[in-house]
Amino acid sequence: MPIPAEFTAFDVANAGVSVWTFKRSGGLGGAAPTFTGYWVATDDALDAELRSAIQDVLGKIEEVSPYGLLAQPHETAALTIGADETHMALIAAATANPLPQRRARRLKQIQNASFYVIKLNSNGENMYAIRKTDSSWRSKKRGGVIDAFFDDETLSLETRPAFTLSKHVDLLALGNCILIFSKPHFESVMSYREAHADDFATLQAEPDFAGLFTNIAPLVDFVGTNKIHLRRASAIRSKGHYRDPQFMARLRQHHAAYHLTVNFTAAGLIDPTPETCRDIITALLDHRLASAFSQVVYDVPDAVEVN
Repeated sequence: MPIPAEFTAFDVANAGVSVWTFKRSGGLGGAAPTFTGYWVATDDALDAELRSAIQDVLGKIEEVSPYGLLAQPHETAALTIGADETHMALIAAATANPLPQRRARRLKQIQNASFYVIKLNSNGENMYAIRKTDSSWRSKKRGGVIDAFFDDETLSLETRPAFTLSKHVDLLALGNCILIFSKPHFESVMSYREAHADDFATLQAEPDFAGLFTNIAPLVDFVGTNKIHLRRASAIRSKGHYRDPQFMARLRQHHAAYHLTVNFTAAGLIDPTPETCRDIITALLDHRLASAFSQVVYDVPDAVEVN
């Protein structure tokens, strides 16, 4: 699908610019995170460079796909998700009023920020470009280096702290639409990783899921805190194939033909081991498919039904 029209219609070139830095806390156990932000005064030259960078980001988008737990954007593509499915409203609210007491006046107010927001305003609308901070924002990282600059054929000590603002952004938000360019950074800023962990805990407690296994512990140990496995567990819960008796019956009948090592007891329960957990996850995601043309069996990253 093409880039949403509201993004192409937004007048980036003439928009007002403000920059906010945020530290994030909380967001565990299903609770919303807390975003603490300060706005930072910028000059005209930096504002112009930021507008240009965001125009370049928008100009490179050739394809937009819906956000999925296992979907990944590539260099000229973005994923899209509704802002109301995220904590974007909290960030937008925090940038609504650049009050004098929210202006960054001390270094410690912006050092160790989790992410920064470039807020563009045009014709009463706001676009938010968000980027997770790099190591230049970390006080520990800066304490271990000597900053220098080269001028007039001489390398001199730089005593002023420097922060890197990337020409790339992790996501753009406008209205109720978010375009995602870095999925890991989006999930980190919006606390989606924690949501995956909560999803897996809920999945384990579901009788329909837990009842598939002789012992769920090997699968829980296999998933652990691995962010990819947690994403897959969330996708298993979202797809819900394990709730379909016919799907499970066909899995018992055909798993060997699809080169899946899944051990079933005589009663039809899955008996997981550390060695078979990967195939169990693949099976419950319905990600082991066969081509009718080449007759080759494939793993697929995200099975999307074609109508």
